[in-house]
Amino acid sequence: MEFEYRLSNIDDAISFILEHAQSKTILFYGEMGAGKTTLIKNLVKKLNSQDQVVSPTFSLVNEYETDDDKIFHFDFYRIEDENEAYDIGFEDYLEQSGWKFIEWPQKIQNLIPADHQKLEVKKKDAETRLLNFS
Repeated sequence: MEFEYRLSNIDDAISFILEHAQSKTILFYGEMGAGKTTLIKNLVKKLNSQDQVVSPTFSLVNEYETDDDKIFHFDFYRIEDENEAYDIGFEDYLEQSGWKFIEWPQKIQNLIPADHQKLEVKKKDAETRLLNFS
């Protein structure tokens, strides 16, 4: 399903994602600068985490807490090999309950869990994005 939004109305996109999420593991696809991390920052906030959200580009994973759940934010942009995901214990993270937001999942194609949803973010112009959620 598709959803178009303007960055100034990002809360509408967040509501759309949470209303249609059938899995707590969401794979974020999109070119650099499309707004994947921005969406995740707003999702974490909407899920009632008080934690400061930053891109885990160098650490590969950041953990956030809510009152009753955990959120794991992965960014695999910089990895060269799937073994780097094993090195951070990716499989162990998948076994934990909580949300898993994974940027650049195409870098870990063989490690993607069966229970997931794909979210593709396309940049239409400087202010408008198109989500394809499946």
